Amino acid sequence: MPVSAKITEFMERSSWIRKMFEQGALLKSQHGAGNVFDFSLGNPNLEPSASVKKAILEAASNKSPGVHGYMPNAGLPATRAAVARKITREEGFQIDEKSIVMTVGAGGALNVALKTVLNPGDEIIIPKPFFVEYVFYCDNHGGKAVLVPTKSDFSLDLAAIEAAINPGTAAVLINSPNNPTGKVYSQADLDGLAALLRKKGAESGRTITLISDEPYRGIIYDGARVPSVLKCYENSIVVTSFSKDLSLPGERLGYIAMNPAMENGQKTYDGLVLCNRILGFVNAPALMQRAVETCLEDIVDVGVYKRRRDRLYDALTSFGYDLVKPQGAFYLFPKSPIDDDVAFVNVLQKKLILTVPGTGFGGPGYFRIAYCVSDATIEGSLKGFEEAIREVKG
Repeated sequence: MPVSAKITEFMERSSWIRKMFEQGALLKSQHGAGNVFDFSLGNPNLEPSASVKKAILEAASNKSPGVHGYMPNAGLPATRAAVARKITREEGFQIDEKSIVMTVGAGGALNVALKTVLNPGDEIIIPKPFFVEYVFYCDNHGGKAVLVPTKSDFSLDLAAIEAAINPGTAAVLINSPNNPTGKVYSQADLDGLAALLRKKGAESGRTITLISDEPYRGIIYDGARVPSVLKCYENSIVVTSFSKDLSLPGERLGYIAMNPAMENGQKTYDGLVLCNRILGFVNAPALMQRAVETCLEDIVDVGVYKRRRDRLYDALTSFGYDLVKPQGAFYLFPKSPIDDDVAFVNVLQKKLILTVPGTGFGGPGYFRIAYCVSDATIEGSLKGFEEAIREVKG
């Protein structure tokens, strides 16, 4: 079967995590799974809470007539209303179900949002490092990703964003807490970004949409707070999922929250609902919508992730690695002790440690460690991390 040149190129560009996964499978077959320390995938290893599991069983046992029938394309009204109440309560921002669209995960939500706001050739500014599939999502809908640097601590570089804005700029896409860095963008950063987008939009006569990808919003540490993008900027759309905070990645459930003050808000919302349908998602899974409606206040034990972060951070810094302590998510993003991050990841592989080069996230010179793994994996890896940095530094 022929594969297009574009998809062939995309497969090559997106191959780092896949390569690590395949290499991990090979190493595990050779050395035994318990002897390979795999930090390559951001796949939560914590189980959903007992109440979440109970809610799923109760939803599956519902025998009401029509329970498996079609629903509004925006999602079940009761679930959307519950999500809106949660946002209103937690963020202090008034929103209702008429601004919520239930989606097939955050990936589905991003594709719906981008299809709604983009014209062919439009540009989307993305701070880097970034989740690699953003570039492909933009291309899906005729857009062009414009990558801009962040500061040394991975905070937003507003000057770089301003320099990238032009009359073709349709949106800015941010991710906080960030994958791969764990950075949480501050209130000052977001207020500054909102002011910048208002100014540049007024100059060009074109509204610039701010899209915020927030699946790690609930996984934060040390008293960090994730500011409300919806409160900061009127032309904003938040996308998220229940994959991380409820530990349900395989269930593919998320939502879009649109600021009700959005310019042409009703038209934008109607566009989101239409795109949810015509992209082929049609609806988010009905069973999971009913289940999460009753347990939106649940969250995995973030203390487990914090303990793992602290153990790895303390160990790696004691070995001589240079890294910014993450405020959220479950990733570390250390500097490679040599300029070539791909070469250093290969050194780690020889120690049976699987990580992902920062090059794959638009952050060359770094590498990503996903610490949503067992304590045994972390403890077993430490000797190899120490040996690897000693080897390359001589």
